[in-house]
Amino acid sequence: MRSCPQTDTQSTYDHGISVNNYFNDLLNHLKNDTPLTYKWILPEWIYSYKDIIISSLPDKETLDLYTIFHDCGKFNCLVIDENGKRHFPNHSEESYKIFKQVFDNEIAAQLIKRDMDIHLLKSEDILDFCKYEYALTLLIVGLSEIHSNSEMFGGLDSVSYKIKYKKIKRMGDKILKEKK
Repeated sequence: MRSCPQTDTQSTYDHGISVNNYFNDLLNHLKNDTPLTYKWILPEWIYSYKDIIISSLPDKETLDLYTIFHDCGKFNCLVIDENGKRHFPNHSEESYKIFKQVFDNEIAAQLIKRDMDIHLLKSEDILDFCKYEYALTLLIVGLSEIHSNSEMFGGLDSVSYKIKYKKIKRMGDKILKEKK
């Protein structure tokens, strides 16, 4: 993971550590009302449903394994296109397979396998998605990941970030109405 570039300045391992740091920053804020360390734009549902969100999360060890190692298989599927842009087709499945070879945590493994679900989710698939016990974990980690990646997108004011934020905000609105 340390030798696989996520970006020009970050390995996939560094990316996992960053997502973990952002996730824990948000979780500490929600659980303990501590000030946020990082820059965030938070949807209203994060506060309206914080008790439901917190109670739905797996244990800390599982969350740490998931957030840190969610891209552990990217080195196996790195493709660089003719413009020099990195792509990682099927990286969730590859990461799942590699994680299973190293760790014995089925919940973290399944979260890794489903890591892209929240980013690719379509409105018509929300009901099925909500049936997954850890749907809210995927939602909160997805929110943490877009914030962790925000500088790569051009910052919190960038169009790219705003598009990703708007989608996850909308999905969260719909998912939490179903989970209520």
